[in-house]
Amino acid sequence: MAHIDWLTILVTALLALSGLLTVYSATFTNGPSIYRREFYWLLIGGVMLAAAVVVNYSVIERFAYVIYGSSAALLLSVFFIGKTMSGAKRWIGLGLFNIQPSEFAKLALIIALAKYFSSRTTPAKGMGLRELGAPFIILVVPFLMIARQPDLGTAIIIWMIFWTMTFTVKVRPRLIAAGAVIAGALSPFAWRMLKGYQKARLTSFLDPSLDPQGSGYHIMQSKIAIGSGGFFGKGFTESTQGKLMFLPEHHTDFIFAVLAEEWGLIGSMFVLALFLTLIMSGLNAASNAKDRFGFLLAYGITAMFFWHAAINLGMVTGMLPVVGVPLPFISYGGSFLITCMIGAGLLINVKMRSFMF
Repeated sequence: MAHIDWLTILVTALLALSGLLTVYSATFTNGPSIYRREFYWLLIGGVMLAAAVVVNYSVIERFAYVIYGSSAALLLSVFFIGKTMSGAKRWIGLGLFNIQPSEFAKLALIIALAKYFSSRTTPAKGMGLRELGAPFIILVVPFLMIARQPDLGTAIIIWMIFWTMTFTVKVRPRLIAAGAVIAGALSPFAWRMLKGYQKARLTSFLDPSLDPQGSGYHIMQSKIAIGSGGFFGKGFTESTQGKLMFLPEHHTDFIFAVLAEEWGLIGSMFVLALFLTLIMSGLNAASNAKDRFGFLLAYGITAMFFWHAAINLGMVTGMLPVVGVPLPFISYGGSFLITCMIGAGLLINVKMRSFMF
């Protein structure tokens, strides 16, 4: 307890509180049950964060592949017992609530990769095809099942997490160049595999005005919400874009637009500063970790937070295509919130045990 990371705890609490207040503001007139459920998920997330802090991460290392296998089994079960909502089969119903296994798969992937990379010596020149074979299989198993649901946003996130961790371990430069060429050659085939609505989202990114009532609607309304907030914002619960239902997904993927409209540039910069602090704290936990597994675990979780925040903020401001990536601790979603809370708990876990030998 003498070395507990109070800064990460404070930042996590402030982000979670900001998320709860914004979800309340976005839904209290049209869906009061939503913010109530978010409150209950937050309580559960707090318990899970505490558990992630208490259990020594060396125990997690011992059971890394068991955690990964359990996550893969959950993803597979979605295709047999999963619930379909909005054209996607991503959830498993458990009576009073649903869980989304793809969210927990992010942590499982990070843990499995950290275990694999920490248990092997990286060649001086970097990893080649032979060394990348096993970790690539670790990626492909959840990636294909998540993409099949379909869940393009989560698939992109685990793809980015994988390469962020892999490049940190070190990959041969020639292999990176060859991979870039192959990816470029395969991009037309990847385009054909996308769903119609996914293609429309990517094309509307270039010019949303081409389809202002269809694929470009999300981005245009999001920009209106952010811009109308001005410097100081309209005030708590005064968001018109969200409250009047002009902005789709205003309590999930586009919740930052609601926050920006109500709290303006000042509130937006405060939230961005919290994310920056969380990421820097995560990198600090990784750099001071007492072993290689702790370093890779903290680094992978930090990468997860970074890519989620960067892609979501780019998406709602029109700088990136709409791919369905939520904002950590802010967007509504029980499974995602619990995943973020566990991730924050593991960062605290690695940081506080860097003093224990």
